[in-house]
Amino acid sequence: MAKNGQIARKGAIYFLDQVLGCGRMSSDIVCDREWQKLIPSDRARANRLASNTLRDLDQVDKVLSQYLRKVPPLTVQNALRLGTSEIARKGTKFGVVNDIVEFVANRKGHEGLKGLVNAVLRRVAQDVPQRWEKIPRPQMPKRLRNQLLDAWGNQIVEQIEIAHYAGATIDLTRKKDVVWSKQLTGKKLSPYSFRLRNSEQISSLPGYAKGDWWVQDFAATLPIIFLNPQPDENIIDLCAAPGGKTMQLIDSGAKVVAIDKSPMRMSVLKENLNRVGFQADCRVSDAFSEKGCYDAVVVDPPCSATGTIRRHPELPYCQKNVDYAELIGLQRRLLDHAWTLLKPNGRLVYCACSLLPDEGERQLLWALENLEASFLYPKVFQKEDINLNWITPEGGFRTRPDYWSESGGMDGFYIFVLWKNV
Repeated sequence: MAKNGQIARKGAIYFLDQVLGCGRMSSDIVCDREWQKLIPSDRARANRLASNTLRDLDQVDKVLSQYLRKVPPLTVQNALRLGTSEIARKGTKFGVVNDIVEFVANRKGHEGLKGLVNAVLRRVAQDVPQRWEKIPRPQMPKRLRNQLLDAWGNQIVEQIEIAHYAGATIDLTRKKDVVWSKQLTGKKLSPYSFRLRNSEQISSLPGYAKGDWWVQDFAATLPIIFLNPQPDENIIDLCAAPGGKTMQLIDSGAKVVAIDKSPMRMSVLKENLNRVGFQADCRVSDAFSEKGCYDAVVVDPPCSATGTIRRHPELPYCQKNVDYAELIGLQRRLLDHAWTLLKPNGRLVYCACSLLPDEGERQLLWALENLEASFLYPKVFQKEDINLNWITPEGGFRTRPDYWSESGGMDGFYIFVLWKNV
């Protein structure tokens, strides 16, 4: 196998070690110096390999348990997991086995396990591909699955899990003053959103270097579309990184203050703004310390992120001990504080990338009861290419991974827009 295949697989094993050994999310891992050493094409491939392995993890571990008497050290175990997943998904068997064996052989302290790794992966290559499809597909962790069963029922949850296993599409959002390159292959989802046909190296696509567009799931574009920002409006975007919504606001002509308390995440936001040639007042700050009087506020709070598992298959392994009650309380405090930042007749959009009603539908009910002079803006959802069946009885808007399943699905969000009638 070519050297770049070895490098990408080594990067994928590093990624798996960070997720399964340290409980880290991909958004943190990609900022690591070790990850940044990879050239963009190797990063893209390593990310894809690691993500596929995480989607396959339950199946892969069931397979490996048949060939292992005891579990090897984590890095070796992850190397075996990666190799098994790639072989099962019809990877080039010879190259996969050789690269994984060479990786273990060169790993200090693990050299003696190269024979075991070689034997196991050759058995996998011989036995697994023809029976892979018969192994039951993985389910979400029981704690999360039970909550979603209560909310949506078994049939919908099974469809969501199918969408998770299929993985995420890559959607692009373009600037309003550019047109889509005819060299992009895929499907236009809306006037400003385009879905790529294949998972490609983003930095090699036409328009990337010129900053014509940025990567943003279609569902993630909807909060700003519904907010309908106007030129010269003063808008504050709380918890703004990595910046997709910030860029939408700027592209509308608004004057934007972007807040994020993480210096690392803010550096990513600034890099994204620089690439597309946008400027904002970027502040590393706790949202609760902000004061002011704005035409509109964007509240994209910390949440369980359960609506993005199709895109972030590491999430179930990084949030095993999530305190949902604490998250829900934080979201309400953010809503309460954000309300104080609004001018009379100002607008607030809330968006949580969660499938849990406690972080979505019930937060709208809480806001209407507790935020003084708050009124819904239900007509904001009447936009081109918007399915009005996704409006909920409470008056918000719900997307799910199983929506648009025939064309790749979308992230799960709950969105509502409030008007400050004072």
